Parts: sequence; C-alpha cells; structure tokens
Amino acid sequence: MLSLSPSLQEKLDRRATTFCHCWRLARNDGTVMGFTDHDRDLTFNGVTFRAGRGLSASQLETNVGLSPGKGEAAGALSDDSLTETDLLNGLYDGASVETWLVDWTDATDRALLDVATIGEVRRGEKAFAAELRSGAHVFDQQQGRAFQRHCAADLGDARCGFNVMASGFHATGAIIAFAGGVIEMDLSQSFDSGFFAGGALIFNSGENAGARFTVKSHRQDDLRASIALWTPPGGAILPSDAVLLTAGCDKSPTSCQAKFGNIVNFRGFPHMPGNDRVIAYPSSLAPAMDGGSFFR
Repeated sequence: MLSLSPSLQEKLDRRATTFCHCWRLARNDGTVMGFTDHDRDLTFNGVTFRAGRGLSASQLETNVGLSPGKGEAAGALSDDSLTETDLLNGLYDGASVETWLVDWTDATDRALLDVATIGEVRRGEKAFAAELRSGAHVFDQQQGRAFQRHCAADLGDARCGFNVMASGFHATGAIIAFAGGVIEMDLSQSFDSGFFAGGALIFNSGENAGARFTVKSHRQDDLRASIALWTPPGGAILPSDAVLLTAGCDKSPTSCQAKFGNIVNFRGFPHMPGNDRVIAYPSSLAPAMDGGSFFR
C-alpha cells in the first residue's frame, strides 16, 4: 500500500495542487536519465529530471494474483536524450523506470508510485513506445536448470566460468568496410573460419560504441575477417570503428572439451535419452532394453 507523508497528503487534499510526475530511467550500463511532465527541470536524489525532453508514462494496471501489471512509456527521439541508435542497439532493454509523484514547489515532498521494467519497444518515425512490466514479470521467466542435451550456460557467465578474454579467445579489430550486411575488418591475429560464429562483437568506438551483438557467421583469410551479425546495429558502421570479438560456442560437449577445455563446467545432459528412445520397442536387432546405460 502506498504510504504518504502527512504534508504530502495535506497537499493532495487541497482543491488546487502543485504536483507533477517524474520518471527515473536507469539502464543496465549504468546510465541514469530523468524526465518530468512539469514545465521546468527538477532535481532530487542526485538526478536532474528534465522538462519537455520526450518521455511520459502511464500507470501500471495491476491484476489479482501474480499476473504482471503492464503500462506504457512513450517518448520522442531526440539527439540529446533518447536516440534511435540506442533503442535499436538494445541499450534500453530491461531498463528500470521509477514513477514519482513530486511537489514541484518542494521536491523533497514526493512519493514513489511505481517501479517497472522496460519490455517490448515499438519504434515509429520520430517517436517510440515501450512496454512497462511490473516486478511480477519475473515469475514468468524460467527458473532453475533446463534438462537438455546442450549446455544451458552462456559462454563466459558465472555458470560457465570460462574467461573469454584469455589469450587466443578474443581479438580486437578495425573495420574496413560494411556492405550487404557483412562487416569487413582487420583483426589483431588470425583465426580459423567459424571461430567467432555464435560469439559476441562489441563496438568500442563510433556511433554504436558500447553496443553488443551476436555473430551469425565468420570467415577468415589471414588477418582479414568477414563478419555477419544476426541483428544490424542501429548506428552507422564506419571505417576505422574499433571492435572487440569474443569466441563463439555451439554449446555442445565436443566444443566445450576440444575448443575450450571446460567440460568440467558443462551445464547440459548429453546422455539424456531422446524421443527415439521414448518410442522404441524391444527388438532382437536393437540394444538390450534392461534399464541400464545406453553408453556402456
């Protein structure tokens, strides 16, 4: 239940109030931005909430039970606040949005109304709309380990434990050209073709600086590499842009052992019986079905 200070409640009870809404947007990369529907900037909690800078949000509609509440944040794309490039590069995915009710005559008198997470983003020609999800949306996400043949961890995460920045598993490069969805670049060392397929490409400079993308394919000829991405960057890709490439993993036990020597941390079940075993029937031509191991 929302708790209000006596002074805030007194102001709400007046026939004429001096309230506005403020939104604090915190991205996963540490960037914090503030917006308000008031006609001048407000500052509190170390954040300046800028007036008329392209963001407004509706209140979350809550439901009975654990169904996630939903709302919407809408804004204009502008060069000095919310940019199309950042939206396309996923920098706002999973960002936190706090909605505050603030007395604009005294910003210390305020109340936190909602805390939501940005979900699906819809982009128009000059504006965007982002879905706001309540904290209950976490209950819709898969928890625990998945029972599957291939590894359920991501290369380099806490469960995997492999250091992708180890020598021989990453490379820096400078872009030479970009055409037809393929990025041509010169790398710091030579790798076999396909080594970075499924890995990550991170822009270290240029319009896409800080953005991370998954590599679709990788071809190598000496130090010259041709890289295709699953999703195109939002900003222009220009010659001399600096990038970092990290190795790709197909999540198979063979790659885990042969490519990374990390089979001790493999998070899959490669010996799990498949559908062919489920529908199998006794036969003199088939292996014995006595409940023992199929891999003895």
